Amino acid sequence: MDDTELKRRAHDLDVTVWVGKGGVDAVVDELDDQLDSTDLVKVKFLRAARAGTETEELAADLAERVDADLVDTRGHTAVMHR
Repeated sequence: MDDTELKRRAHDLDVTVWVGKGGVDAVVDELDDQLDSTDLVKVKFLRAARAGTETEELAADLAERVDADLVDTRGHTAVMHR
């Protein structure tokens, strides 16, 4: 499936993982579990998690930790695929 199709599918997805003050470390296991049961997950990076770091940078780090592809980032939301 190409990125365009994945982005189209992600458009209607609800956010199911929120990254807060615990940072990326706190959600790795949860995101990994969700990607095991569904191939596309939307992640929201709250202000407390960002602390001056770009959303794209945090999303890339998280995607790498769960061996997923970063499909898209918009605002403070990212879409992961595996």
